[in-house]
Amino acid sequence: MTARIHTVAFQGIEVVDVDVQVQLSPGMPNFTVVGLPDKAVGESRERVRAALNAMGLALPPRRITVNLSPADIVKEGSHYDLPVALGLLVAMGILPAEEAGGFVALGELALDGQLAPVAGVLPAAIHAAAQSLGLICPGVQGGEAAWAGEIAILAPRDLLSLVNHFKGTQALAPPQPKMTDDSSVFPDLRDIKGQETAKRALEVAAAGAHNLLMVGPPGAGKSMLAARLPGILPPLEASEALEVSMIHSLAGALKEGGLSRRRPFRDPHHSCSVAALVGGGLRARPGEVSLAHLGVLFLDELPEFPRAALESLRQPLETGRTTVARANAHVTYPARFQLIAAMNPCKCGYLDDPALACSRVPKCAEEYQARISGPLFDRIDLHVQVPAVSPADLTLPPPAEGSAEVARRVAAARAAQRERYAAHKGKKIRTNAEADGELLEKVAAPDEAGRKLLLEAAEGMHLTARGYHRVLRVARTLADLEGAGAVRRLHVAEALSYRRIMPGRGLAARRA
Repeated sequence: MTARIHTVAFQGIEVVDVDVQVQLSPGMPNFTVVGLPDKAVGESRERVRAALNAMGLALPPRRITVNLSPADIVKEGSHYDLPVALGLLVAMGILPAEEAGGFVALGELALDGQLAPVAGVLPAAIHAAAQSLGLICPGVQGGEAAWAGEIAILAPRDLLSLVNHFKGTQALAPPQPKMTDDSSVFPDLRDIKGQETAKRALEVAAAGAHNLLMVGPPGAGKSMLAARLPGILPPLEASEALEVSMIHSLAGALKEGGLSRRRPFRDPHHSCSVAALVGGGLRARPGEVSLAHLGVLFLDELPEFPRAALESLRQPLETGRTTVARANAHVTYPARFQLIAAMNPCKCGYLDDPALACSRVPKCAEEYQARISGPLFDRIDLHVQVPAVSPADLTLPPPAEGSAEVARRVAAARAAQRERYAAHKGKKIRTNAEADGELLEKVAAPDEAGRKLLLEAAEGMHLTARGYHRVLRVARTLADLEGAGAVRRLHVAEALSYRRIMPGRGLAARRA
């Protein structure tokens, strides 16, 4: 007899149908898994055998063949344990084939029959709904799968509960959609004294999802400012939360099997590799840029990152996606993130302070900043100097305006952008940072005085075409924060003030 159970494989964010075929045939007792299984899938034999033994069942003394079809796709992960066990139970006549065949199953089996969490439950549930099938998943992930919509979901704690449900001796209650606890409080902007220019740039970056680079000496508050950005960002929309959660589900990073409406905030260490940053590895897993999708990627000590890792950011910053190409995999992940970076102006950090600067100034600044390529530098919308905080600033009382007040302005600006781009046909645009081409020229066209200033500045500052358009995007965001319908000269002037040449960059050019 041959039993068939539905399950899935993952190729990036794409979900592929896999048919688990279990056959019991006469012959010497043997248990074989075929169909390009990896090490984890091959080891499922022992986990399934032990789980059935824990239920008081023994494998029949026959030849057992498990085929994972299609056979030309590599099967990776431990989520094949459950469909293999269900196929065996159907082939042994313990479970009805017609009922088990109406579900997509995935889950890892412990030796005592408990079901352990696996990656990819949410995309698998959405795929099952599209196929008009139900889903069987581990009990702790039922709240995650329930977001797929009106489909039959079975979320047992162990294999025995699932068998009893199919036999009618125990009913499994359908799980309810689950949200994670987002009640923790973010650090407040009110904690930062001084740095008014940097706070303004942070607000503009939050309002339009613009990339931001903060340059300043050690202890100026760059990391403190970045840590307070999540507190002024608006929560994810329902569709955005689902989109982000699908990526985190594939990475096995959904906390407590529930969805969150908080925007991701990722801050990898500067020693991370290219694969860790943009995705890759043996299984072509999503990297930090994809885990930061629709959220923030904070890179502290930017020049300390490997040059190859920094250069790998150029494509996702432009396209909003990253493609991982390997010999055995070619997958694409979403990567529409907001880059927030911080760095010292030179290796010693005290370029502008003669009392503390090293003896190699300004040469050390040229070498240090040369670690960031011009094309990457050009992709950053806002460049802001963060000077050292003076003792006089530290003695001032806390500022009257904190994160709550700034967050309200940011939310109003984001709402204006959402309404503006809602009628746009083509690719989905959420913020000003994503607008481009004719649409940008239409929605961000400045008045006559602003256009004249922009043309003069573009010539004098040697702006690239990309830099020109990024100034327009920032100017549009400044107008949105003000509640203005049109972009004026004042908005263009402030946007231009954020495209400064970094200290030390002009030195080499003048010497040349």
